[in-house]
Amino acid sequence: MQTSLTLLPFKTPLIFPTHHHNPISPKPLPSSPQPQPQPQHHAFSQKQTQTHVSPVNSFKGSGYISTISQAIKEEEEYRRARAEVLRKGLDLEGFSIEGLSVGGHETCVIIPDFKCAFDIGRCPSRAIQQSFVFITHAHLDHIGGLPMYVASRGLYNLKPPTVFVPPCIKDDVEKLFEIHRSMGQVELNLDLVALDVGETYEMRNNLVVRAFKTQHVIPSQGYVIYSVRKKLKMKYINMKGRQIEKLKKSGVEITNTILSPEVAFTGDTTSDYMLDPHNADALRAKVLITEATFLDEGISIEQARQHGHTHLFEIIENAQWIRNKAVVLTHFSSRYSIEDIRQAVSKLQSKVSAKVVPLTEGFKSMYS
Repeated sequence: MQTSLTLLPFKTPLIFPTHHHNPISPKPLPSSPQPQPQPQHHAFSQKQTQTHVSPVNSFKGSGYISTISQAIKEEEEYRRARAEVLRKGLDLEGFSIEGLSVGGHETCVIIPDFKCAFDIGRCPSRAIQQSFVFITHAHLDHIGGLPMYVASRGLYNLKPPTVFVPPCIKDDVEKLFEIHRSMGQVELNLDLVALDVGETYEMRNNLVVRAFKTQHVIPSQGYVIYSVRKKLKMKYINMKGRQIEKLKKSGVEITNTILSPEVAFTGDTTSDYMLDPHNADALRAKVLITEATFLDEGISIEQARQHGHTHLFEIIENAQWIRNKAVVLTHFSSRYSIEDIRQAVSKLQSKVSAKVVPLTEGFKSMYS
Protein backbone atom coordinates (compact mmCIF):
# COMPACT_ATOMS: atom_id res chain seq x y z
CA MET A 1 0.00 0.00 0.00
CA GLN A 2 1.33 3.43 -0.90
CA THR A 3 0.81 6.53 1.19
CA SER A 4 1.08 9.97 -0.39
CA LEU A 5 1.72 13.15 1.50
CA THR A 6 0.92 16.63 0.22
CA LEU A 7 3.84 18.92 1.00
CA LEU A 8 4.29 22.64 0.77
CA PRO A 9 6.78 23.86 -1.84
CA PHE A 10 10.35 23.49 -0.71
CA LYS A 11 13.83 23.86 -2.09
CA THR A 12 15.54 20.71 -3.30
CA PRO A 13 18.41 19.87 -0.92
CA LEU A 14 21.91 20.24 -2.33
CA ILE A 15 23.53 16.95 -3.35
CA PHE A 16 27.01 18.45 -3.34
CA PRO A 17 27.50 20.73 -0.30
CA THR A 18 29.66 23.77 -1.09
CA HIS A 19 31.08 24.36 2.39
CA HIS A 20 34.21 22.48 3.44
CA HIS A 21 33.74 22.01 7.17
CA ASN A 22 32.35 18.58 8.03
CA PRO A 23 31.15 17.96 4.44
CA ILE A 24 29.96 14.43 5.13
CA SER A 25 27.63 14.87 8.09
CA PRO A 26 24.10 15.70 6.96
CA LYS A 27 22.76 19.10 7.88
CA PRO A 28 20.11 18.77 10.61
CA LEU A 29 16.59 19.87 9.88
CA PRO A 30 15.56 23.10 11.55
CA SER A 31 13.70 22.53 14.76
CA SER A 32 10.40 24.14 15.62
CA PRO A 33 10.73 27.73 16.79
CA GLN A 34 10.82 27.95 20.57
CA PRO A 35 9.05 30.78 22.37
CA GLN A 36 11.50 33.35 23.71
CA PRO A 37 11.23 34.40 27.38
CA GLN A 38 9.84 37.89 27.82
CA PRO A 39 11.99 40.38 29.72
CA GLN A 40 10.97 41.22 33.29
CA HIS A 41 10.10 44.90 33.91
CA HIS A 42 10.40 45.34 37.67
CA ALA A 43 9.58 49.06 37.54
CA PHE A 44 5.88 48.35 37.02
CA SER A 45 3.51 49.00 39.87
CA GLN A 46 1.32 46.24 41.31
CA LYS A 47 -1.66 47.76 39.53
CA GLN A 48 0.17 47.77 36.19
CA THR A 49 1.16 44.13 36.64
CA GLN A 50 -2.40 43.09 37.37
CA THR A 51 -3.63 44.95 34.29
CA HIS A 52 -1.02 43.07 32.15
CA VAL A 53 -1.92 39.57 33.44
CA SER A 54 -5.63 39.91 33.12
CA PRO A 55 -5.81 39.47 29.27
CA VAL A 56 -3.75 36.26 29.53
CA ASN A 57 -6.19 34.84 32.01
CA SER A 58 -8.99 35.69 29.64
CA PHE A 59 -7.07 33.87 26.80
CA LYS A 60 -6.98 30.72 28.93
CA GLY A 61 -10.66 30.90 29.55
CA SER A 62 -11.52 31.47 25.88
CA GLY A 63 -9.43 28.54 24.55
CA TYR A 64 -6.78 30.60 22.71
CA ILE A 65 -3.91 28.82 24.50
CA SER A 66 -5.22 25.36 23.58
CA THR A 67 -5.64 26.51 19.97
CA ILE A 68 -2.04 27.73 19.83
CA SER A 69 -0.80 24.51 21.44
CA GLN A 70 -2.70 22.47 18.86
CA ALA A 71 -1.21 24.54 16.04
CA ILE A 72 2.32 24.00 17.40
CA LYS A 73 1.64 20.26 17.70
CA GLU A 74 0.37 20.07 14.12
CA GLU A 75 3.41 22.02 12.88
CA GLU A 76 5.72 19.58 14.67
CA GLU A 77 3.90 16.60 13.14
CA TYR A 78 4.21 18.21 9.71
CA ARG A 79 7.94 18.72 10.19
CA ARG A 80 8.41 15.09 11.19
CA ALA A 81 6.38 13.89 8.18
CA ARG A 82 8.29 16.17 5.84
CA ALA A 83 11.63 15.01 7.24
CA GLU A 84 10.59 11.40 6.63
CA VAL A 85 9.69 12.14 3.01
CA LEU A 86 12.83 14.18 2.35
CA ARG A 87 15.11 11.82 4.24
CA LYS A 88 17.78 10.58 1.89
CA GLY A 89 17.93 6.84 1.84
CA LEU A 90 15.90 3.68 2.29
CA ASP A 91 15.76 1.16 5.11
CA LEU A 92 15.29 -2.35 3.73
CA GLU A 93 15.92 -5.73 5.35
CA GLY A 94 18.13 -4.18 7.99
CA PHE A 95 20.23 -2.18 5.52
CA SER A 96 20.40 1.56 4.97
CA ILE A 97 20.59 2.35 1.24
CA GLU A 98 21.41 5.86 0.03
CA GLY A 99 22.51 7.69 -3.07
CA LEU A 100 21.12 8.59 -6.45
CA SER A 101 20.84 7.00 -9.86
CA VAL A 102 19.59 9.02 -12.82
CA GLY A 103 20.13 7.38 -16.19
CA GLY A 104 22.92 9.07 -18.16
CA HIS A 105 23.60 11.61 -15.39
CA GLU A 106 24.94 9.93 -12.28
CA THR A 107 24.81 6.65 -10.37
CA CYS A 108 26.21 6.11 -6.88
CA VAL A 109 24.41 3.77 -4.48
CA ILE A 110 25.79 3.63 -0.94
CA ILE A 111 25.46 0.90 1.70
CA PRO A 112 26.92 2.42 4.91
CA ASP A 113 26.53 -0.92 6.76
CA PHE A 114 29.19 -2.37 4.45
CA LYS A 115 31.16 0.89 4.12
CA CYS A 116 30.79 0.62 0.36
CA ALA A 117 29.47 2.40 -2.70
CA PHE A 118 28.34 0.78 -5.93
CA ASP A 119 29.70 3.02 -8.69
CA ILE A 120 30.82 6.53 -7.77
CA GLY A 121 28.92 8.87 -10.10
CA ARG A 122 30.27 12.39 -9.62
CA CYS A 123 31.43 11.55 -6.09
CA PRO A 124 28.58 12.73 -3.84
CA SER A 125 30.00 13.83 -0.48
CA ARG A 126 28.39 10.94 1.43
CA ALA A 127 30.42 8.45 -0.66
CA ILE A 128 33.73 9.80 0.64
CA GLN A 129 33.26 7.99 3.95
CA GLN A 130 32.95 4.60 2.27
CA SER A 131 36.08 2.42 2.21
CA PHE A 132 35.11 0.25 -0.77
CA VAL A 133 33.89 1.23 -4.25
CA PHE A 134 32.62 -1.29 -6.78
CA ILE A 135 32.77 -0.02 -10.36
CA THR A 136 30.44 -1.86 -12.74
CA HIS A 137 31.63 -0.31 -16.01
CA ALA A 138 33.52 2.66 -17.44
CA HIS A 139 30.77 5.06 -18.52
CA LEU A 140 31.36 8.48 -16.99
CA ASP A 141 28.03 8.69 -15.15
CA HIS A 142 29.26 5.68 -13.14
CA ILE A 143 33.02 6.24 -12.85
CA GLY A 144 33.59 9.96 -13.53
CA GLY A 145 34.03 10.97 -9.87
CA LEU A 146 36.60 8.29 -9.03
CA PRO A 147 39.69 10.56 -8.96
CA MET A 148 37.80 13.08 -6.81
CA TYR A 149 36.73 10.30 -4.43
CA VAL A 150 40.32 9.12 -3.92
CA ALA A 151 41.63 12.69 -3.61
CA SER A 152 38.93 13.61 -1.06
CA ARG A 153 39.78 10.66 1.16
CA GLY A 154 43.39 11.80 1.11
CA LEU A 155 42.32 15.36 1.93
CA TYR A 156 40.50 14.15 5.06
CA ASN A 157 43.34 11.79 6.05
CA LEU A 158 41.17 8.73 5.55
CA LYS A 159 42.64 5.33 4.77
CA PRO A 160 43.31 4.78 1.04
CA PRO A 161 40.21 3.09 -0.40
CA THR A 162 39.88 -0.26 -2.13
CA VAL A 163 38.40 0.15 -5.60
CA PHE A 164 37.14 -2.84 -7.59
CA VAL A 165 36.96 -2.73 -11.39
CA PRO A 166 36.41 -5.18 -14.24
CA PRO A 167 39.86 -6.55 -15.18
CA CYS A 168 39.60 -5.23 -18.75
CA ILE A 169 39.65 -1.59 -17.59
CA LYS A 170 42.21 -1.80 -14.77
CA ASP A 171 45.15 -0.60 -16.91
CA ASP A 172 43.16 2.39 -18.20
CA VAL A 173 42.08 3.32 -14.67
CA GLU A 174 45.72 3.22 -13.54
CA LYS A 175 46.65 5.50 -16.47
CA LEU A 176 43.84 7.86 -15.47
CA PHE A 177 45.27 8.21 -11.98
CA GLU A 178 48.80 8.70 -13.31
CA ILE A 179 47.52 11.58 -15.44
CA HIS A 180 45.85 13.22 -12.44
CA ARG A 181 48.95 12.73 -10.28
CA SER A 182 51.05 14.40 -12.99
CA MET A 183 48.67 17.29 -13.66
CA GLY A 184 47.88 18.04 -10.03
CA GLN A 185 51.25 17.14 -8.50
CA VAL A 186 49.37 15.22 -5.81
CA GLU A 187 49.40 11.79 -4.23
CA LEU A 188 46.40 9.66 -5.06
CA ASN A 189 46.63 6.49 -3.02
CA LEU A 190 44.28 3.55 -3.53
CA ASP A 191 44.23 -0.21 -3.71
CA LEU A 192 42.96 -0.99 -7.22
CA VAL A 193 41.60 -4.54 -7.51
CA ALA A 194 40.70 -6.26 -10.77
CA LEU A 195 37.90 -8.61 -9.73
CA ASP A 196 36.77 -10.94 -12.49
CA VAL A 197 33.37 -12.60 -12.83
CA GLY A 198 33.13 -15.50 -10.37
CA GLU A 199 36.05 -14.33 -8.23
CA THR A 200 35.62 -13.63 -4.50
CA TYR A 201 37.33 -11.02 -2.36
CA GLU A 202 37.28 -10.88 1.45
CA MET A 203 36.21 -7.42 2.61
CA ARG A 204 36.45 -8.42 6.27
CA ASN A 205 36.35 -11.68 8.22
CA ASN A 206 32.56 -12.02 7.95
CA LEU A 207 31.96 -10.34 4.59
CA VAL A 208 32.99 -11.18 1.02
CA VAL A 209 32.10 -9.86 -2.44
CA ARG A 210 31.81 -11.72 -5.72
CA ALA A 211 31.41 -10.34 -9.25
CA PHE A 212 28.74 -11.66 -11.64
CA LYS A 213 28.17 -11.23 -15.36
CA THR A 214 25.94 -8.50 -16.79
CA GLN A 215 25.33 -7.33 -20.36
CA HIS A 216 25.79 -3.69 -21.34
CA VAL A 217 27.06 -1.98 -24.51
CA ILE A 218 30.58 -2.03 -23.02
CA PRO A 219 32.16 -4.59 -20.64
CA SER A 220 30.25 -4.63 -17.35
CA GLN A 221 29.65 -6.70 -14.24
CA GLY A 222 27.54 -6.68 -11.11
CA TYR A 223 28.45 -7.53 -7.52
CA VAL A 224 26.96 -9.64 -4.72
CA ILE A 225 28.00 -9.06 -1.10
CA TYR A 226 27.77 -12.14 1.13
CA SER A 227 27.82 -12.55 4.88
CA VAL A 228 30.06 -15.40 6.09
CA ARG A 229 29.36 -17.72 8.99
CA LYS A 230 30.62 -21.07 10.22
CA LYS A 231 28.28 -24.01 10.80
CA LEU A 232 29.22 -27.26 12.56
CA LYS A 233 29.32 -30.21 10.18
CA MET A 234 26.44 -32.65 10.55
CA LYS A 235 28.66 -35.59 11.46
CA TYR A 236 29.86 -33.75 14.58
CA ILE A 237 26.46 -32.45 15.61
CA ASN A 238 25.92 -35.03 18.39
CA MET A 239 29.44 -34.87 19.83
CA LYS A 240 30.16 -33.40 23.24
CA GLY A 241 31.96 -30.10 23.58
CA ARG A 242 35.24 -31.63 24.77
CA GLN A 243 35.34 -34.05 21.84
CA ILE A 244 34.73 -31.23 19.37
CA GLU A 245 37.41 -29.09 21.01
CA LYS A 246 39.87 -31.99 20.79
CA LEU A 247 39.19 -32.44 17.07
CA LYS A 248 39.59 -28.72 16.50
CA LYS A 249 42.96 -28.62 18.27
CA SER A 250 44.15 -31.61 16.22
CA GLY A 251 43.59 -29.63 13.03
CA VAL A 252 40.34 -31.25 11.87
CA GLU A 253 38.01 -28.89 10.00
CA ILE A 254 34.79 -29.26 11.98
CA THR A 255 32.72 -26.52 10.32
CA ASN A 256 31.36 -25.63 6.89
CA THR A 257 31.58 -22.09 5.59
CA ILE A 258 28.15 -20.70 4.74
CA LEU A 259 27.85 -17.75 2.35
CA SER A 260 24.53 -15.89 2.47
CA PRO A 261 23.87 -13.33 -0.29
CA GLU A 262 22.87 -10.06 1.35
CA VAL A 263 22.88 -7.32 -1.32
CA ALA A 264 23.25 -7.55 -5.11
CA PHE A 265 23.88 -4.63 -7.47
CA THR A 266 23.60 -4.97 -11.25
CA GLY A 267 24.68 -1.61 -12.63
CA ASP A 268 23.67 -1.00 -16.25
CA THR A 269 22.55 -4.18 -18.00
CA THR A 270 19.94 -5.82 -20.15
CA SER A 271 17.53 -8.20 -18.46
CA ASP A 272 19.56 -11.21 -19.68
CA TYR A 273 21.34 -11.41 -16.33
CA MET A 274 18.06 -12.64 -14.83
CA LEU A 275 18.13 -15.75 -17.02
CA ASP A 276 21.76 -16.71 -16.38
CA PRO A 277 21.85 -19.62 -13.87
CA HIS A 278 25.27 -18.44 -12.67
CA ASN A 279 23.55 -15.30 -11.35
CA ALA A 280 21.09 -17.12 -9.09
CA ASP A 281 22.60 -15.51 -5.96
CA ALA A 282 21.80 -12.04 -7.29
CA LEU A 283 18.13 -13.04 -7.49
CA ARG A 284 18.00 -14.55 -4.01
CA ALA A 285 19.97 -11.90 -2.10
CA LYS A 286 17.97 -10.14 0.60
CA VAL A 287 18.09 -6.95 -1.46
CA LEU A 288 18.46 -6.67 -5.23
CA ILE A 289 19.40 -3.25 -6.58
CA THR A 290 18.75 -3.31 -10.31
CA GLU A 291 18.24 -0.88 -13.13
CA ALA A 292 14.92 -0.13 -14.84
CA THR A 293 15.85 2.65 -17.24
CA PHE A 294 12.60 2.62 -19.23
CA LEU A 295 9.13 2.28 -17.75
CA ASP A 296 6.45 2.64 -20.42
CA GLU A 297 5.50 2.20 -24.07
CA GLY A 298 7.35 5.38 -25.04
CA ILE A 299 10.47 3.22 -25.43
CA SER A 300 10.14 -0.36 -26.64
CA ILE A 301 11.86 -3.36 -25.09
CA GLU A 302 13.94 -3.72 -28.26
CA GLN A 303 15.12 -0.11 -28.04
CA ALA A 304 16.06 -0.63 -24.39
CA ARG A 305 18.08 -3.73 -25.31
CA GLN A 306 19.86 -1.91 -28.13
CA HIS A 307 21.15 0.59 -25.57
CA GLY A 308 22.15 -2.15 -23.10
CA HIS A 309 19.39 -1.36 -20.61
CA THR A 310 16.45 -3.07 -18.94
CA HIS A 311 12.80 -2.20 -19.54
CA LEU A 312 10.42 -2.53 -16.62
CA PHE A 313 8.21 -4.77 -18.78
CA GLU A 314 11.07 -7.30 -18.94
CA ILE A 315 11.39 -7.38 -15.15
CA ILE A 316 7.65 -8.02 -14.94
CA GLU A 317 7.97 -10.83 -17.51
CA ASN A 318 10.75 -12.47 -15.48
CA ALA A 319 9.22 -11.78 -12.06
CA GLN A 320 8.98 -15.51 -11.36
CA TRP A 321 12.75 -15.68 -10.93
CA ILE A 322 12.88 -12.97 -8.28
CA ARG A 323 13.43 -14.55 -4.86
CA ASN A 324 14.65 -11.39 -3.13
CA LYS A 325 12.92 -9.93 -0.08
CA ALA A 326 13.29 -6.40 -1.47
CA VAL A 327 13.99 -4.94 -4.91
CA VAL A 328 15.33 -1.41 -5.36
CA LEU A 329 14.76 -0.03 -8.85
CA THR A 330 17.30 2.52 -10.09
CA HIS A 331 18.69 4.33 -13.15
CA PHE A 332 15.38 5.65 -14.46
CA SER A 333 15.53 7.89 -17.49
CA SER A 334 15.37 11.58 -16.58
CA ARG A 335 12.26 11.86 -18.79
CA TYR A 336 10.20 10.42 -15.93
CA SER A 337 8.72 12.24 -12.95
CA ILE A 338 8.42 10.82 -9.45
CA GLU A 339 4.75 10.14 -10.14
CA ASP A 340 5.60 8.18 -13.32
CA ILE A 341 8.11 6.11 -11.36
CA ARG A 342 5.75 5.32 -8.50
CA GLN A 343 2.99 4.30 -10.88
CA ALA A 344 5.37 1.96 -12.69
CA VAL A 345 6.60 0.46 -9.44
CA SER A 346 3.04 -0.48 -8.51
CA LYS A 347 2.82 -2.60 -11.69
CA LEU A 348 5.82 -4.70 -10.64
CA GLN A 349 4.76 -4.83 -7.00
CA SER A 350 1.61 -6.70 -7.95
CA LYS A 351 3.71 -9.42 -9.61
CA VAL A 352 6.24 -10.20 -6.86
CA SER A 353 6.20 -10.94 -3.14
CA ALA A 354 9.33 -8.82 -2.64
CA LYS A 355 8.92 -5.25 -1.50
CA VAL A 356 9.62 -3.01 -4.51
CA VAL A 357 11.03 0.45 -3.84
CA PRO A 358 12.30 3.08 -6.32
CA LEU A 359 15.37 5.21 -5.66
CA THR A 360 14.00 8.62 -6.65
CA GLU A 361 16.68 10.99 -5.32
CA GLY A 362 17.39 13.51 -8.10
CA PHE A 363 13.96 13.25 -9.77
CA LYS A 364 11.29 15.94 -9.78
CA SER A 365 7.58 15.81 -9.14
CA MET A 366 5.26 16.84 -11.98
CA TYR A 367 3.69 19.23 -9.44
CA SER A 368 6.93 21.02 -8.50
